[in-house]
Amino acid sequence: MSRGRIIVLSGPSGVGKTTICERLLNSRSDLRYSVSATSRPKRKVEKSGREYIFLSREEFRRWIDNDFFVEHAEVYGNFYGTPKKSLEETLDRGLNVLMDVDVQGARSLMKIYPDGIYFFIIPPDLAELEQRLKKRDTDHDEVIKSRLSKALEELAYKSDYKYVIENKNLGVTVKEILQVIENELGAN
Repeated sequence: MSRGRIIVLSGPSGVGKTTICERLLNSRSDLRYSVSATSRPKRKVEKSGREYIFLSREEFRRWIDNDFFVEHAEVYGNFYGTPKKSLEETLDRGLNVLMDVDVQGARSLMKIYPDGIYFFIIPPDLAELEQRLKKRDTDHDEVIKSRLSKALEELAYKSDYKYVIENKNLGVTVKEILQVIENELGAN
């Protein structure tokens, strides 16, 4: 059995990565989602172990000290990281691991997993991105401004990715990504 590969989606907050990941997972039986750990507060609809593993800042620092992460970064004042053990075990079982990772994390992963499939998802424009962030109704105006500012910084890294895909229409975006995955991995 051959080892699985990682499939990474990065892009600004609010660009649609979570929804795209859900659609991809429903489309290919060989994909597993990598549940990241975070120190950020849990949103109303989230469950620990499903969207994220929620840790206190102190717990997160202990995980860092114990080398439990393949990559980790601080984003928007919160820690995010990819647990090493579960990722490696899934890849060793021949399954491909779908990851929603920020630019910092993806750059680290590119060094460790050069055979990964890396996508940068872009919004049609910043006005559309702002509307999506407001529609999510999870952040205050100051946080949205901060996320838009961060989006401009992140967009500067899109050339580091092999695949840059605009998420103007969710269905089309998912089809484009699935086509790339099929080209890279073969049919499911």
